Amino acid sequence: MYLSRFLSIHALWVTVSSVMQPYPLVWGHYDVCKTQIYTEEGKVWDYMACQPESTDMTKYLKVKLDPPDITCGDPPETFCAMGNPYMCNNECDASTPELAHPPELMFDFEGRHPSTFWQSATWKEYPKPLQVNITLSWSKTIELTDNIVITFESGRPDQMILEKSLDYGRTWQPYQYYATDCLDAFHMDPKSVKDLSQHTVLEIICTEEYSTGYMTNSKIIHFEIKDRFAFFAGPWLRNMASLYGQLDTTKKLRDFFTVTDLRIRLLRPAVGEIFVDELHLARYFYAISDIKVHGRCKCNLHATVCVYDNSKLTCECEHNTTGPDCGKCKKNYQGRPWSPGSYLPIPKGTANTCIPSISSIGNCECFGHSNRCSYIDLLNTVICVSCKHNTRGQHCELCRLGYFRNASAQLDDENVCIECYCNPLGSVHDRCNGSGFCECKTGTTGPKCDECLPGNSWHYGCQPNVCDNELLHCQNGGTCHNNVRCLCPAAYTGILCEKLRCEEAGSCGSDSGQGAPPPGSPALLLLAALLGTASPLLF
Repeated sequence: MYLSRFLSIHALWVTVSSVMQPYPLVWGHYDVCKTQIYTEEGKVWDYMACQPESTDMTKYLKVKLDPPDITCGDPPETFCAMGNPYMCNNECDASTPELAHPPELMFDFEGRHPSTFWQSATWKEYPKPLQVNITLSWSKTIELTDNIVITFESGRPDQMILEKSLDYGRTWQPYQYYATDCLDAFHMDPKSVKDLSQHTVLEIICTEEYSTGYMTNSKIIHFEIKDRFAFFAGPWLRNMASLYGQLDTTKKLRDFFTVTDLRIRLLRPAVGEIFVDELHLARYFYAISDIKVHGRCKCNLHATVCVYDNSKLTCECEHNTTGPDCGKCKKNYQGRPWSPGSYLPIPKGTANTCIPSISSIGNCECFGHSNRCSYIDLLNTVICVSCKHNTRGQHCELCRLGYFRNASAQLDDENVCIECYCNPLGSVHDRCNGSGFCECKTGTTGPKCDECLPGNSWHYGCQPNVCDNELLHCQNGGTCHNNVRCLCPAAYTGILCEKLRCEEAGSCGSDSGQGAPPPGSPALLLLAALLGTASPLLF
């Protein structure tokens, strides 16, 4: 009987625990980067994706206010109590610890009575806007894992924007808008996270849920992280495999929950009425007693520990990675490009470790054409050095200029690259394409550019024909020599022997004999026929 009662109680406890546990243990926490396992070869390391535990990140931040003198108390001033906005005998004095409200009180441990809080100066310069920027900086990329919660000791502001930065405060983008009237304040229709879906989870909305009311239970403003997780993992975050799969494959989704800085922009204090009571401006101010930011260092699933040293967070990288976020491979471990770890497959994920630059067989992944590698830090990659056998490239996988790939040889064959042998007189350069064909000059053809196209002849390379025995005949008794020039009779000159030599000298005349047609020329025969002379004329 006692055993059955014990088993019943145990079953009830397991049921209650499973309901209360938001992150089921079956999915793991990725809190181990490697473990030793036994194989046929003996003990070996089994690597897996890993990440630091989620924690309170406010312990590691730096806070900055803008304007820097916006905190109350210097000079001392009075302000009105929230319970009775017309009882204005409360004092803020920066020189008295019990009456001071410095920024660090937004992050101290609660429990003192009265509660501690930061407070701004009152709206004494109305109608000039009372606006404050509160910047939270980590000097490190962090991933948010729980709701951002801001607790006000004043009324929640009428207008506020929560912003994020991914580049250490150089640029900012909105996370969420808050207002008593979204349409009037930001020209946006009011929405809540419940109005979103898987497809619109990254939408920037304006909400009116957190910007009204003075009651005790109306002090808190949320930015809902877990509600957005629930679109993929279900209401109790039980289907974490679905969420992890989305985070793995959708960079924009993962970046949405990643920040280096947060900024709270307080744009208008809680007024509570349509008009500002200008006779009691000490009623209007901002006061924050607590800010909660839960997350973890972003280590790209390559570390379980993030150390805080010299006011700086740094991942203790595993998997042969290095850098503040484990974002690159260590020196001598660039055998393949760096990659972040993966949550999948559940529950161990994939480590994507960096491997040694020189492989176990000593050829540095250069297909046997080199045994030395060099790491290029700027490119975060490794290249083979001094490739042999006329190869080149990151892994000696390409042929040197002037050589082409031997299609019948494997990449690790010493004869994988064949010389192009382009004719230096007929080719544009000594390089050829992947089939061994060279680039030929005009008038030249052939795989090696050592043949001439029709109408061209080889003469220190292919030259256009000057004469031939088909179309380009030499005139006036000239003869064609090697298709490159006409050998003319003594009395003629020109490319095709088409000119009298005396014409160039300007000495053609009757006494020279060069101007007379030669005996038996067509002109004389025609003249004899016209004169009725039967025999040829002799001179």
